[in-house]
Amino acid sequence: MADARRTVVLTGASRGIGHATVKRFSEEGWRLITCSRDEVPLECQRDPNWATHVPTDLGDPASLGAFVEEAAELIGEGTLDALVNNAAVSPKTPFKERLGILNGELAGWREVFELNFFAPLALARGFAGPLARGKGTVVNITSIAGHAIHPFAGSAYSTSKAALSALTREMAVEFAGLGVRVNAVAPGEIETEMIGEEYEALIPRIPMHRMGRPDEVASAVFRLCTQDFGYVTGTEIFVTGGQHLY
Repeated sequence: MADARRTVVLTGASRGIGHATVKRFSEEGWRLITCSRDEVPLECQRDPNWATHVPTDLGDPASLGAFVEEAAELIGEGTLDALVNNAAVSPKTPFKERLGILNGELAGWREVFELNFFAPLALARGFAGPLARGKGTVVNITSIAGHAIHPFAGSAYSTSKAALSALTREMAVEFAGLGVRVNAVAPGEIETEMIGEEYEALIPRIPMHRMGRPDEVASAVFRLCTQDFGYVTGTEIFVTGGQHLY
């Protein structure tokens, strides 16, 4: 008997925003096919909706290709209802500085763009067939740092996210011909493992005077994948508490 659940493929699933998004889709009864560099926590491996998790290095084209092949085999002739491109990296130099223009190696920039930009492009291309069959949705996780100078993000990360925002618009136009919607969610300061004490100084710049929660980003991602947003494509939703307005 065919699986009647809707299916989502989500990257960077083991922690932070990705993990919160997995939990939201599972609560809504979706079948989950995920990947990340790490294994999922033991308690989550008992989730009956979390069908498959594949340890994958999306910065390695061969590893990415193997994940697409395995996920496509699981989907078979069925449909893919959503692809959430969440995995990303914001590396530091050996001096513990964020990777910028005047520090670090150019090879580091290429590694950032490989994961933050080229992986979402390759995954959308790789899953275009099942997405078209399901009239599905792509959601790219961008960042407030892709739209304004951020004191802690670093130039490599910020420009990769700006490129992903532009890719979202272009992809929305191309994929509309397949009946697939493509949008983005741009988080601001969200309480995850990436946040350090230095981020407390940014709270006065947030109109809502607090950091966001991963589940608040997950809610925006989930709703974009439903018919509540059936006529929305090429849009970027800011989940920033208003910080992007400054």
